Amino acid sequence: MNIASVFQGIATIAWIGFIGLLAMTFVRSSRGQPTKGLSSFVIILLLLAILLTTVGVGVVFLQADQYGVVISAFSPNGYRAQALTPGLHLIIPFFENVKSYSIARKTYTMSGTTGEGQVAGDDSIEARTKDGQQVYIDASVIYTIDPAQLITLHIRWQDRYEDNVVRPVVRAAIRDAVSQFGVEEIVSTKRNELEKMINDTIEKGLTDNSLILSSFLLRNIRFSDQYAQAVEQKQIAEQQALQAKLVVEQKKQEAEQARQVAQGQADAAVIAAKGAADARLIQAQAEAESNKVVTQSITPALTQYLYVIKMAAGVQTIFIPSGNQFILPLPNTTNGQ
Repeated sequence: MNIASVFQGIATIAWIGFIGLLAMTFVRSSRGQPTKGLSSFVIILLLLAILLTTVGVGVVFLQADQYGVVISAFSPNGYRAQALTPGLHLIIPFFENVKSYSIARKTYTMSGTTGEGQVAGDDSIEARTKDGQQVYIDASVIYTIDPAQLITLHIRWQDRYEDNVVRPVVRAAIRDAVSQFGVEEIVSTKRNELEKMINDTIEKGLTDNSLILSSFLLRNIRFSDQYAQAVEQKQIAEQQALQAKLVVEQKKQEAEQARQVAQGQADAAVIAAKGAADARLIQAQAEAESNKVVTQSITPALTQYLYVIKMAAGVQTIFIPSGNQFILPLPNTTNGQ
């Protein structure tokens, strides 16, 4: 409770007391009873009531979020040039009064859902895109009164600023911005750009009318039933195409896997064949080296010895022609025969 309310409350009590004593005075006077003391008290209460009422009317207290416009009979324009700030103020009783305005943030919502917005029923903004599609937009705007422009606001709009400024400015800004984008851009790639364009337009519109934009909220975008069905069908087709692409990719992976298996088998066969060839080559080189060593170790004496040993193993009888020597001639190993 502020001090102005206190004065007004006391003044009300004083008026009630005055009326009560005045009635009692008339009753006693009609009965012939003395009223001298009551009459004086009635006059005192009357003066006190008038004084308190005057003070109560001349004292104005504004809350922390309130500014006031003083409507004055003494001003040529009918109002004071400066708005009252929060706190206690004195005005000329009965010749001035104060119209208070809240500078707290306010939210104005336009929605297709019943009960969400300031207007009952479907209050979404109907707009048409650049490519002719009908869309329905739910939006909220948070704003406040500009204290420095309160006098101008009072002169131009008074309490009508919400219906005559906020609502039409927001709806016009949304319709104008939507008309510059295609429907695909609105729902995907350029939604942020759309919101910024709307925000900038609303901010200018409110500023020109002594209001300050705090934020703009693009709550929801809905489409016509026909377009919604088309979008659904497109999504189904895209999902089917994606599934087909996945199947093709799977087949490619299977084919690549089979090719890699075959390549691996072929590489293994080549490696095995090369290993076998290398083994044969190594064996042949070893045999050649062995033969070389054997060849280098053969002497004429060893040859004769081996010759005799070879013959002696199966010889039982030797016929020697007459006139020949007893010992057979050995083969000549010096000429390679």
